[in-house]
Amino acid sequence: MSLTKITTKEEYENFIKSVNLSVIHFYAPWAEQCTQMNEVFEQLAKLDLYKNVTFANIVAEDCPEISLACDVTAVPTTLLFKDSKIVGRINGANPVAVREQISKLSTKSETLDERLQKLILKSPCMLFMKGDRDVPQCGFSRSIIALLEEHDAEYETFNILEDNEVREGLKKFSNWPTYPQLYINGELIGGLDIVRDMSESGELDDLLPKKTKSNLEDDLKKLINKAPCMLFMKGNKQTPRCGFSRTIISILNQHNAEYTTFDILENNNVREGLKKFSNWPTYPQLYINGELIGGLDIVREMSESGELDSLLPKKQN
Repeated sequence: MSLTKITTKEEYENFIKSVNLSVIHFYAPWAEQCTQMNEVFEQLAKLDLYKNVTFANIVAEDCPEISLACDVTAVPTTLLFKDSKIVGRINGANPVAVREQISKLSTKSETLDERLQKLILKSPCMLFMKGDRDVPQCGFSRSIIALLEEHDAEYETFNILEDNEVREGLKKFSNWPTYPQLYINGELIGGLDIVRDMSESGELDDLLPKKTKSNLEDDLKKLINKAPCMLFMKGNKQTPRCGFSRTIISILNQHNAEYTTFDILENNNVREGLKKFSNWPTYPQLYINGELIGGLDIVREMSESGELDSLLPKKQN
């Protein structure tokens, strides 16, 4: 389901009269925190988990009558409605609190244990961690991802930082107090220490489902198309870890480009697989709209000729 944009009082009244949960983000286009929250709402609106919840946003300054009626005095503000009544409010940019209130107030067709069981069985190999495989958000999660990638494992991840209900519930459900937690075929294997021991003994390799060539190609295609402008590099835009990466970042910044980076040092499968997939043996590699542009030398030449500027998506000021 898509995120609805409300611009009139009539649209607002029709939107909130549902007996199911309706969630509205009041925002301002010029506020960076609001932009971040709008991205969160777009993601939430696509989740099957919230298929009975409707999501919308309103530019607060453009609809003063609605903002006044809802006592919205600052942005971002998130309001939750049922049957035209406000049943929840989150002031400020707080994605975790938004998800917690939505989970609490939305109509649930299953118990928490049932939901946890479904998540565990979502893939033959499920990793519950802080962050995701592309951006682990703690050292333990980063280390266990590295182990799974070394074994060429086919696995899915769940970010427990985005769902407090799952984060706390799974500790009790599995009787395991910490994260990450690895499950294979619905059975808890354990955390980082156990997975590392099993890897060193050779036991883990026999248990893990493995990626096929088509799986890796699909993953690479998804990464390449993750953003209109994708840069595969050593490090990230804040901390380049080689001179070539540092230089290409400087060029993109000079052009005020809007781009996303992927650190190939953190994923050996991507680092080696992308060389073959793109038939380009070195890094960095720049892609625009899913097409390979090239490495530093080509990007530098295109920048000097003026050709690059018309291709790059630009930051919104």
